[in-house]
This record gives sequence, C-alpha cells and structure tokens, in this order.
Amino acid sequence: MPSLPIKAAGALAAAYLLIPAMATAATPAAQDTLLIPERVISLSGSTDKAKDLIAILYNRQELHHSDPSAPRFLFVDSKGRVALGIGGYVKGSVQYDFRGSINDGSSFTTYDIPVPSDPAQREAFFANANHSTLFLQMLGRTDHFGTYEMYIQTNFSGGGPGAYGLKLKQAYLRLGYVTAGLTNSTFVDGAAGTPTIDDQGPSGEVGAKNILLQYRPRLTEHITAAVSVENPSASYTLDDNVKAISQRVPDIPVFIQYAWGGGESHVRLSALLRNLSYRDLVAGTNRFATGWAAQLSGAISFAPAFRLYYQGAYGHGYGRYVNDLAEADADLIPCADKAGRMHAPAMSNFELGLQYNFSPKAYIAGAYSQAHLYEATHLGPDTYKRGQYVTVSGFYNIISDFTIGLEYLHGSRTNVDHSHGSANRVMGMMKLSF
Repeated sequence: MPSLPIKAAGALAAAYLLIPAMATAATPAAQDTLLIPERVISLSGSTDKAKDLIAILYNRQELHHSDPSAPRFLFVDSKGRVALGIGGYVKGSVQYDFRGSINDGSSFTTYDIPVPSDPAQREAFFANANHSTLFLQMLGRTDHFGTYEMYIQTNFSGGGPGAYGLKLKQAYLRLGYVTAGLTNSTFVDGAAGTPTIDDQGPSGEVGAKNILLQYRPRLTEHITAAVSVENPSASYTLDDNVKAISQRVPDIPVFIQYAWGGGESHVRLSALLRNLSYRDLVAGTNRFATGWAAQLSGAISFAPAFRLYYQGAYGHGYGRYVNDLAEADADLIPCADKAGRMHAPAMSNFELGLQYNFSPKAYIAGAYSQAHLYEATHLGPDTYKRGQYVTVSGFYNIISDFTIGLEYLHGSRTNVDHSHGSANRVMGMMKLSF
C-alpha cells in the first residue's frame, strides 16, 4: 500500500488541479509606474511600449543568488510587443584551502572531503573563471495566451573543475502558465538559497535541473501552484545481484506557495514522487522502488535589513536533487537481507541562512546546512553518512553591476563508522554583470 507521504503528495497535486482558477491564463499585470532602469541599453524600438515585458525581465523574486541579473542589452520591436535581452556576468574567483582541502575546483562539495584526512592534501591554491555565464532571453506578448518566453543560459564549466568547455545550463520555452525545456526542477526553490560565492552551494540545498513540462498557474494574488513531469535521472549503488536499467516513469514534483510583501517573502510546501526501476539479477526480473520527499522552504524579509532563508526536506530516494546526496549514488541501494533487491533509503537535508544589508551596496550572509543519509550502514564503514557546511560571506558593489566578495567556508564529512574529515576555505570573487 502507498505510504502516507505518497498519499499526501498525490492529494496535494489533485487539490490544486481541481481549482477552477487554473482555467484562466493570466499574465503579470503591467506596472504603469515602472521606470525603465538606467542600466538598460536599448538598441532599438520603444521601451515605453514594453514596460510590462521589462517588468518581467527585472523580476528576481524566483531566482537564486547565483542566477544572472536582468539583461543589460535590450532590443525592443517598434510596437513594444517583443523584447530580446542579452546578458550574463564575468566571474573570477581565487581560493586557498587549509587544514583540509577539496580537490573539486571552485566548488566546495563536502561529500568529496577525504576521510580520514589526507596529509598530502591539506592545503591548496586555485583560481577559476569558468562559471562566467551568458544568456539570451526573449519575451513577447499575445492576445490570447498572455506572455511567451525563450531563455538560453550557458557557462564554461563543461569538461570538469579546471576545464573551460561550453556547457548548457538552461534552455526553455514558456507560454502563459506552461514551461517546457531544461530548467530548475519544480522541487527546487531557488529564492530560498543563501547567497554564497561558492558555485556548489550548501550541502543540504536542493539544486537539480531537469528536462520538464510544467504547469504553473497563479491561483490568487498571493498563491501560486505548480506541477510537472520531469526526466527521471537517477544514480544507484550496485552489487553483483542488481543492475541499473532505463527509467520508465517521470519524476512528478508539485508545490503550493504563499507570497507576501510584494513577493519579497514566501513560504512553499513541495512534494516529489519517483518510480525507480532496476533489474533483479537473482530473480531475472525488472523491479521498481518508490521514492518520495516532502519539503518546506522559503525566504522572509524583515526588520527591514534582515532576510531569512530556509529549506528542509525528508524522504526516500531523492538524493540526486540535493547538492551533497547527488554525489552519493544513493537513490537506490542494495537491501541488506535480500539478494537482488534494492530499496530507496531514508535521507534528509536542511539549510538555514541569514542576510544583513548594511546598505544597498553592501551586505553579509551566512548559512549552516546539513545532508544526512540513513539506512546505509551495511554498505561498509566508509559509506557517507552526513555532510555539514558552514559559510560566512561579504559582498560589496563597487559600482553598479560590479561586485566583489570574500567568503569563509568550513565543511565536514562523517562516515557510518563515525570517522570524519574536514576542510576550510577562504575565497575571493570579482563579478561584473551585463
């Protein structure tokens, strides 16, 4: 019989699918008082006729801190019905690892911390610029479907930590409430992520990108919901009695969100359902196990310079959606007492962060995060059990769009036999957005 969390995920999806408001395809209201930002370089057309489109381009309420700003260069057609933006940023970072080092380029992945500590890998110096990014974003207006959008984003991290190959990060199309393509999973709450210089991000942060088909209506002024079917990528720990096979059922995440304060604060409840296929070589048959997760996430602006970030999830077999657990090959693992059978182990993750703004140009941020894998002691004493991540960062905008930053990172990995290793990093950054 389906477990209670699985029933809850199904009920959440069914509840909002039956809401009549979903039959109306709405477009974000045009802001009559919107001022065209001074940073925009309009290369053609009339920006005055495209204020509603520019308002969407400059809306960052759903974005992660590492996502690029609105495009600096803007083409607008003569009727103001289509806008094409070109933007991105050049980001250079330099880092020094001490009292433990992670050999993973500019990413601080606590899963990769050596256990026990490796005396040959205690210090390291590294400089990098391959997370610089470019994007194209086109928005248009229709009479019947609201707005449509095309978005393509790349960076230069293809080929590994020290390589500079072109890599596609996002490529999607959006028409009204429907999005199709490669982008953040519906299970990801990007705006709930704490600002960091580190490109990997906290160990317990949800950060997966999938090929998906998403339906996301605005139910009321404050309430948004979404459901999607997503490409079911999975990673397993295997033994001689089991084999990985192609997945047959898409992952299905859903969420419902309440936002206030003009969208500056929100709380989101998400659920994820997975059907994970594998081959039982003992019985000579294909089998599947059910994976699921429930998550509470959001961000709250208060007091007025403080901003709180939070996210936490629990479930079984959703490891590829979490920064640290994506490295653990733990969506499915062999059962301890049944040869040829696999199960989706229990796991959890959380992140709690805080940001303080000294001024519009300067702010600091800090976070504590943890990812935890359960029910895996039979895989051996060196199996990953827990990863912890602590960060303190400072950012300063020297001029508009030119940001410098300094960050301290501490991470630790603990195995099932309670052995552990740790690493420390000081990291500096310069970033120019355009």
